[in-house]
Amino acid sequence: MTVALLAHEQFPDRAKTAVSILRYGDEEIAAVLDRDNAGKRVSDFLPDVQDAPIVAGMDDVPACDELIVGIAPIGGGFEDSWRPDVRAALERGCDVTSGLHYFLEDDEEFRHLADEYNCELWDVRKPPADLSVSDGIAADVDAEIVLTVGTDCSVGKMTATRELYEAARDRGVDCGFIPTGQTGIMIERWGLPIDRVISDFAAGAVEEMILDRGDDHDYLFVEGQGSIVHPAYSGVTCSILHGAMADTLVLCHEAGREAIHGYEDVSLPPLSSYLDLYENLAEPVHETNVVAGALNTRNVATDDAARTAVADYADAIDVPATDPVRFDIDDALEAIL
Repeated sequence: MTVALLAHEQFPDRAKTAVSILRYGDEEIAAVLDRDNAGKRVSDFLPDVQDAPIVAGMDDVPACDELIVGIAPIGGGFEDSWRPDVRAALERGCDVTSGLHYFLEDDEEFRHLADEYNCELWDVRKPPADLSVSDGIAADVDAEIVLTVGTDCSVGKMTATRELYEAARDRGVDCGFIPTGQTGIMIERWGLPIDRVISDFAAGAVEEMILDRGDDHDYLFVEGQGSIVHPAYSGVTCSILHGAMADTLVLCHEAGREAIHGYEDVSLPPLSSYLDLYENLAEPVHETNVVAGALNTRNVATDDAARTAVADYADAIDVPATDPVRFDIDDALEAIL
């Protein structure tokens, strides 16, 4: 299947869904839509992912099967400037996938075009209607549960989870990946969007996925969301922590991050304090420990400086750490396994 990725005015730094699909997806990427960088290529920005041309709009995309909205702004709204591209995709017979809180299925124009041109609209953030509360039994599965947690949102939890999962799989470990957000769901083509689930049912939704896959693998790597200290997203973080009943945690952080994303007047707590925050919050439901750290060094210019940052991070949280994209992952993975 060939797909196009919509990432207008946000590629690559604020288009983490598009970048993750370029890095981890199985689909062939026909093009990235970004009117600000039209005429360039993905490899001009990201040399370590699948390459593709960057174009101004859907009219410049060669034949493809699907358009994926590869950006998710705070609040998950749909920008009207994207409408011509979604319209053009549907008129060409392309399916359209979106991870927004704005559901394309509920848009009268898009629904009409999808019916007319026999296309699918997939709103991956629309949860099923049959979810329920957690029974507190995720720990009963055979698999060891590994969960990424963060010092903040947008620090690389999905990337760290994916890198650990793929490294373990390459090592011959029988493992599965549990997608809890739109990016992971798009890559795996299944999962539940925990940040859209009714709060009473959010832990139960995580538990449902654990029970579905937990006896089929030796390890499950669960994609974390948000941060326990984030004013907006702490609820989804707690739901995943309690619903997954994780055996081990991996603490993710971005080098240089000092304040809460979107709340820049709120400073992050000391890095060492996060271990107690997560472990103490989890303990009444299921005891767990932070055993490794993942540091996102994308804004660190040189490898030497990044290695120093990783070493400092490992010292601060007193567990093995790495940048799982930039450096070797073995020590962190060994701590988990």
